[in-house]
Amino acid sequence: MGKFTFRKEERLSKEKQIQELFDKGSSFYLFPFKVLFLPQADPASPVHQVLISVSKRNFKRAVDRNLIKRRMREAYRLQQQFLPATPRLSVAFIYTHKQPLLSAELQGKMRQTLVKLGKMALSPP
Repeated sequence: MGKFTFRKEERLSKEKQIQELFDKGSSFYLFPFKVLFLPQADPASPVHQVLISVSKRNFKRAVDRNLIKRRMREAYRLQQQFLPATPRLSVAFIYTHKQPLLSAELQGKMRQTLVKLGKMALSPP
């Protein structure tokens, strides 16, 4: 397993888990992301699970949405070491900006977001 990977088991895809994340999860906003997170119910889960979303309302063309999602996945893949190993989290990154950002800018913002997410996940509720 490489350090900079984003494998299938790291993707949040089960509808029940996604619904639980949106219903019970905590959230914060750090430009250009709205972030929802929830500690995973299964403590034996080996990895954090991530959902990446871009609004069709802000980006009508699918190629624009796909470009932003691709850049977000790459930014997460390269910056995920800033997220603490425990507790395992289910996380949703929702892109809220009206314009696409360059990859370098997006990576910097993702780093800031993951550092803040790590601090919030480790702090007691």
